[in-house]
Amino acid sequence: MSTAIVAIVLTAALLHALWNALVKGAKDKTVILGLIALGHVVPGLVVVAIAPHPGWAIWPYVVASTVIHWGYYYFLNTAYRHGDLSVMYPIARGLAPVLIALGAQVWVGETLPTLAWAGIICVSGGIMVLTKGAFTGALPLTGLLAALACAIMVASYSLVDGVGVRVSANALAYVGWLFVMEFIVAGFVFSTRWQRLRALSPKVIMLGFLGGVISGTAYGLVLYAKTLAPLGLVSALRETSVIFAAIIGVMWFGEGPKANRLLAAAIVMAGIILIGIGNGT
Repeated sequence: MSTAIVAIVLTAALLHALWNALVKGAKDKTVILGLIALGHVVPGLVVVAIAPHPGWAIWPYVVASTVIHWGYYYFLNTAYRHGDLSVMYPIARGLAPVLIALGAQVWVGETLPTLAWAGIICVSGGIMVLTKGAFTGALPLTGLLAALACAIMVASYSLVDGVGVRVSANALAYVGWLFVMEFIVAGFVFSTRWQRLRALSPKVIMLGFLGGVISGTAYGLVLYAKTLAPLGLVSALRETSVIFAAIIGVMWFGEGPKANRLLAAAIVMAGIILIGIGNGT
């Protein structure tokens, strides 16, 4: 995995943490998620208008990913209503690298070197340090289960899109159609919560839409990276976003404690180094 790909994925990780912080800080998280979905649709329409046709083979993957993303939004909303960003986000993302690497090995036959596996496990381990106490009854069961369900959704859509973008005749077009399909999510949210949308200030609406653009950019970068590097490795690096989320949680929302977040950052960085060594970066 080249340094350029690592830089692309880490940029995507930062952007992903930012839009999750927007959701966590919103008073009406459901409507904000609808605006984020809309923020995917608009640039998606632009992309499909200018990109070559990706081929009909993509549609089973696009449809499956859309359904899975719907579940992801639902569980993410539930998780953030029951816990801190710096705890729920790591649970939701921390299990994903191992699940994706296992799924990629079974589904597409990607076999990773031993050091790369050690790095992936290290990244997940560092992420889970942030959740200390989460599994001892300190969190409401509903929030914990929602965060775990998020992890399964993340692994599922990552694998589906990782394969889908590879069978596509044009990776950019695949991303475009994937984003256009988000109109289903936005339409459902706004059709049932129109009055709540109208109650939001123009500034909040613009922030929600901007969050969608940021989210779309982040995911587009990740999908591009998956056309150039193994799915498990890209996903492991992508989940370093939890460190950014932890920092945002401490600095923006005043969450704590700080010590385990620094420890987690060190473990995750060690994992990234192992991944690099294992793949000759």
